[in-house]
Amino acid sequence: MVKNLTVSLLLGCSLFAADYSSIIEHPNASKIIEKDLLAAPKVYSMPAGCITTDAAAIARGAYIFHNLNGSKAKGNPPAGLSKSNPDGSAKQYGNCVACHNIEGAKGAGNIGPDLHNYKQNFIDSGARTLEFVFQKIADARIDNPTTHMTINLTTKLFNEREICDLTSYIVAPK
Repeated sequence: MVKNLTVSLLLGCSLFAADYSSIIEHPNASKIIEKDLLAAPKVYSMPAGCITTDAAAIARGAYIFHNLNGSKAKGNPPAGLSKSNPDGSAKQYGNCVACHNIEGAKGAGNIGPDLHNYKQNFIDSGARTLEFVFQKIADARIDNPTTHMTINLTTKLFNEREICDLTSYIVAPK
C-alpha cells in the first residue's frame, strides 16, 4: 500500500510539473490596448441653434441624462430617440445621473458637480458659457485632461444633436 501511495504521489506531482505553456493563450496586449485608446481630445464648435427651449429637445436631453442604456432605459424614449442603434444593439445613453445631481434626479449624483439651477448659477452669472457646457459634454478632456467624465462626441457615443439636447436640458428651467 505504501508503494502504491508513493507511485500515485509521484505521478500526481509529475502532472503538476508538466509544461503547459504551449496550450496557454498569449494575446498581444498592445493591440488590445491600442484598440481601447481614446482619440486625442478635440475642441468642438457648438452649432448655431444648438441650445433651445423646445420641449421635445429638452425631453430627449432629460431621457439621455437619466438613463443608462436602451435595454434598461425607463419608459418609452421621446420622439427622435430609440432604445436601439441601427444595428439592433442597445443604445447607450448618458447615465449622467450616476455622477451628477439635478432637479428630479434619482441616483447617487455626488461624484460630479451638482447641476441644480445650472443656468441661474453658472450661465446667468457669467461663470460659464453655453459653449463651455456643450464642450464639456462633447469632450471634457479639453479643460481637464484627467477627467473621468464620459467622452461623448469624440467617441461617437452621442451625435451632435444629442449633445445639444443634453445641453438644452441642463440649462433649461426645471
